[in-house]
Amino acid sequence: MTARIDRRSILAGAGALLAAPTAGLGQQPWPQGRVLKLVVPFPPAGATDVLARLVADKLGRTWGTNIVVENRPGAGGNIGTDAVAKAEPTGDTFLIVSVGMATNQYLYQKLTYDPARDLAPITMVAMVPNLLVVNKTVPANNVAELIAYAKANPGKLTYGSSGIGTSVHLCGELFQKLTGTTMVHVPYRGTAQATQDLIGGRIDLIFDNIPQALPHVRAGSIRGFGITTAKRSPTAPEFAPIADTVPGFDVSSWFALFAPAKTPPAVIAKIQADTKAGIADPAVRAKMDALAAEPVGNSPDELGAFLQAEMKRWGDLIKEVGLKVE
Repeated sequence: MTARIDRRSILAGAGALLAAPTAGLGQQPWPQGRVLKLVVPFPPAGATDVLARLVADKLGRTWGTNIVVENRPGAGGNIGTDAVAKAEPTGDTFLIVSVGMATNQYLYQKLTYDPARDLAPITMVAMVPNLLVVNKTVPANNVAELIAYAKANPGKLTYGSSGIGTSVHLCGELFQKLTGTTMVHVPYRGTAQATQDLIGGRIDLIFDNIPQALPHVRAGSIRGFGITTAKRSPTAPEFAPIADTVPGFDVSSWFALFAPAKTPPAVIAKIQADTKAGIADPAVRAKMDALAAEPVGNSPDELGAFLQAEMKRWGDLIKEVGLKVE
């Protein structure tokens, strides 16, 4: 005979975890008295890492506890993500990820975790647009002229990225699909080297993160043609959306929090609510503005639905193009 599962009992038990004493630490409720861990599955100093440290610092101050940011890079984010997927679902370990959460299952032959089954969505921290930038020798002055040149010279233009399957790369693949152009992809280990090669004229263009590209555009080292989101960015309002020329083109880098599956709903709710409040704080918001990051703070259900849509969108494109990570 199968026992009935009472949802109210589950939520009540999860609430008890927040209020119950922590073993060996007196009568302090979760998360007080614990050392928490926020895993970043990428190297230090990138956008994911910077946002993680902003979130960890703000939540740590709010909760009166220490949150350690742990960088566990490798395999396009899979190593750190797998570690969190297999962590105890107590709320003491959680994860900040980007688009790889939606794309890696299609890029890699086999994952050791299931993004939808093994991880629980918490909230979207922020979305960041990219900027289409070109070197000074490209014979075009705007998006329309770039498309015309690419069509007249198939395979001649090269575009850099921060790696296969990143939002910077996927921007290029989507651009080619929607414009009927063919360009050569040149993947790098990060955008810093790609940007230097762009400035030096060794590649032609990048759909780069705004914080990386904008200083070089304003210094005159490279040229900016358009923003990758459907609306202008307050950080770079002088650039019109690429979608004005290429209907349907809308891509953002996004950064979201996830926890191990079966983490108590009340713990998920607390992290979500306090993260949402934290990224709305003016001091935190000012730091995010410097990254061109738009705070989000949506619900776990909304993040889950967004992830499913991203999986469908990019999964279809990756299969169509035949992208694989060896």
